[in-house]
Amino acid sequence: MDYVISMIVPVIMAGGSGTRLWPMSRTAFPKQFLALGNNLTMLQQTAARLDGLDCARPIIITNEEHRFLAAEQMRSHGTDDGGASIILEPAGRNTAPAIALAALELMRSFDTTSSTQEERAPIMLVLAADHVIQDVDAFQASIKSLLPEVEAGKFGTLGIVPTEPSTGYGYIKRAGSSEISTVKQFVEKPDAETAASYIEQGYLWNSGMFLIRADRYLEELKAYRPDILEACEKAMANTAADLDFIRVDKAAFESCADESIDYAVMEPLSQTGNVIVSSLDAGWNDVGSWSALWDIADKDQQGNALLGDGAQESILEDTRNSFVFSENRLVSTLGLDNLVVVDTPDALLVADKDKVQNVKTIVAQIKQRGGSEHHQHREVYRPWGKYDSIDSGERYQVKRITVNPGAKDRKST
Repeated sequence: MDYVISMIVPVIMAGGSGTRLWPMSRTAFPKQFLALGNNLTMLQQTAARLDGLDCARPIIITNEEHRFLAAEQMRSHGTDDGGASIILEPAGRNTAPAIALAALELMRSFDTTSSTQEERAPIMLVLAADHVIQDVDAFQASIKSLLPEVEAGKFGTLGIVPTEPSTGYGYIKRAGSSEISTVKQFVEKPDAETAASYIEQGYLWNSGMFLIRADRYLEELKAYRPDILEACEKAMANTAADLDFIRVDKAAFESCADESIDYAVMEPLSQTGNVIVSSLDAGWNDVGSWSALWDIADKDQQGNALLGDGAQESILEDTRNSFVFSENRLVSTLGLDNLVVVDTPDALLVADKDKVQNVKTIVAQIKQRGGSEHHQHREVYRPWGKYDSIDSGERYQVKRITVNPGAKDRKST
């Protein structure tokens, strides 16, 4: 049957811990909920770049611990009713199951026996909550260019025009060099020599952004990974609504395989000619490290980038090609080159800019010794505001509590 599809539903993946952006990003407050050099958090920026597209209310996929962060940030950015439906994953199971939950939630709202309902089968615009895209117009144009073929049943993806032969991304081999091409193959992260050859051959970076009809995703998931679909169907068969949140069955979802959409569906489907890619050159960055944030930040004549309220007052003497982030303190440097300095109330990071991909090893050591600096900041956010643990001892703890105007505790189980 031919479908006429008019609704795009953003599905925003807001899980993950972002350990490579420690000490700002922490388990209880990861990078997608941070405002890094912008008035909006990364999640809010993701929602904001959809303004102007004809989109329905987004679906956010996150976990139990981050549910209030997601709800409050979407509420402050969006409509009075919160501006999003939020599906809570009981455990992380990668992108293939997470997208399946969203697709099942969307499709159960439609009566597939009715032609009028079938005509409105939704298209999922799958996005990560922690990407930076500087040219929003180009981003929206790429999405629109994929729509006709996605409406007809193909799977669409956005491929990033590479700026360098990076070993940090997967790549997309395409059949041609036009704006819209058929995907021939998804390939894994290469070594440096292979990455250079990919650039010469016109490969694109795999952004992890997709445009897929919800019903078609479930069809192909059933064909390639019926085990994942079955587990997700069981998880969605017994959901519980709680404020903005949709809680899925814990036992059923935890039994699901841990698999990405790339391995589960996109790679095998690309062999059939049913996956298309739109090339995107829009200042994209997945902000996977402090050096990546330096790449996209405004810099002074010496190549230094300053972010954070405190950093703006910092003094960088005889310092070049460095990144300084400070929340509230003056930071001074002297005679430095190619360094990253990140200052927070309870932790300080000083690192060679070329080594910041290994920050996660520091996080692992903090966990090993039983520290809490990897998990949460001294300031802890709640739906009603925040508190700052100023001091603590064996039998006391002192907190500074800030309550947002008109806010109250939003009870939830």
